[in-house]
Amino acid sequence: MVRPVGSAAAVTARHYLMCRPTYFAVEYAINPWMDPVAGVDRARAIRQWEGLRDLYRSLGHRVSEIAPIEGLPDMVFAANGALVVDGRVYGARFASAERTPEGPAYLDWFRKAGYTDILDPKHVNEGEGDFITLDDVVLAATGFRTEAAAHQEAERLLGRPVVTLQLVDPRFYHLDTALFALSGEQVAYYPGAFSQGSRRVLRSLFPDALLATEEDAAVLGLNAVCDGRNVVIAAEAAVLADRLRALGFEVHPVELDELRKAGGGAKCCTLELRGAPD
Repeated sequence: MVRPVGSAAAVTARHYLMCRPTYFAVEYAINPWMDPVAGVDRARAIRQWEGLRDLYRSLGHRVSEIAPIEGLPDMVFAANGALVVDGRVYGARFASAERTPEGPAYLDWFRKAGYTDILDPKHVNEGEGDFITLDDVVLAATGFRTEAAAHQEAERLLGRPVVTLQLVDPRFYHLDTALFALSGEQVAYYPGAFSQGSRRVLRSLFPDALLATEEDAAVLGLNAVCDGRNVVIAAEAAVLADRLRALGFEVHPVELDELRKAGGGAKCCTLELRGAPD
């Protein structure tokens, strides 16, 4: 089992990029969570998003914002916009036509922000949605959105080993819906989201990982953000939250059910900028 971290665990201030859901809507269905008939309460989505942003700031993290673009209702899910490691930016190339314009929009933000080591990818990938960066390895998923060839493309740019994992449950169409990092060397994940072979890989890499239940995964409880001590997690993932508290983490439940109507939670709204220019 995951070793207890204790309340005094070191926290490094993070830099996150977020996008206000000014134009948030569910106008199409590109994952099982989306139902255009059900509709959304955009004002409520904005309030929930603001609560998440303000929580990050209260925890000592820096939050930058990219301007939303009308006609791109999923742009709020900033994690899909790129992967940033050591100041290198691996851009996104979306699988669906509806989200394709988001890739250039995010790359434009990075160029204006002063990033110079930027790759406009050849292969389909959806940024941190399918890449999770640890200290010594990058975990990367394929199966629904990101092509396996993108894993190799990212590895060449980043100069870090990338481990491929296969997702098999369409509810968990991105890696960040099924797994999140507890530290630079430990993770929590839901085994049922992965192929048998990938479960073996995860058991080998993380024999002491925290395993989530299907119930907590089904409310996007694993679409969480951890800074090493604080865990920002879906309010409905009560069992997982209790287990994290027992391990010494400080748990911060957030209500993001309006954004969950499009298949996103806290991590989907949060792109970490590692090695960002000042």
